[in-house]
Amino acid sequence: MRWFFFLICFLIISACGQQAIETQRNGDDTMTNDTIYNVSVTTAEGNEKTLQDYEGQVLLIVNVASKCGFTPQYEQLEELYQKYKEQGFKILAFPSNDFGGQEPGTVEEIVEFCQINYGVTFEVFDKVHAGQENAHPLFKHLTASGEPIKWNFEKFLVSRSGHLLERYDSRVKPDDKDVIDAIEKALAQ
Repeated sequence: MRWFFFLICFLIISACGQQAIETQRNGDDTMTNDTIYNVSVTTAEGNEKTLQDYEGQVLLIVNVASKCGFTPQYEQLEELYQKYKEQGFKILAFPSNDFGGQEPGTVEEIVEFCQINYGVTFEVFDKVHAGQENAHPLFKHLTASGEPIKWNFEKFLVSRSGHLLERYDSRVKPDDKDVIDAIEKALAQ
């Protein structure tokens, strides 16, 4: 009878351990197969959609802010977008007020600022939390295997299959050779 008790305990512990492994592997419960495609986002116009709409495209996902020392990176982001968009490259910008309160405006004000000051034509989404606490599921997924986002303009390169390829610190400019090489390599696949 004692062996039966140990067998039941072993099975229960094994099942709990497997569930923990699956939860860790999948990150947030909105993720499947470690891709970003089931994540829901809100457009600047207030419409909900999933990132499934971008399947098959190389993505550069950036947490942005309008009143940051890195804000001039918008210009380089736009140049990258114009150079590679015909090859299946998209830039998805997610404004966040989490770091230094540097994105205090409404999404309408943010979009207007980007268009007027930097000629931005890539997609800017609704404001999200990108920091540790209350981070949007997209940023939870993108940072699941690394450190949390530390500041505005961190960049995440995502493959055509929805997997994270590279992460770039705020100080790494969008036109840095390493970034361009990684984008071109991803586009070639």
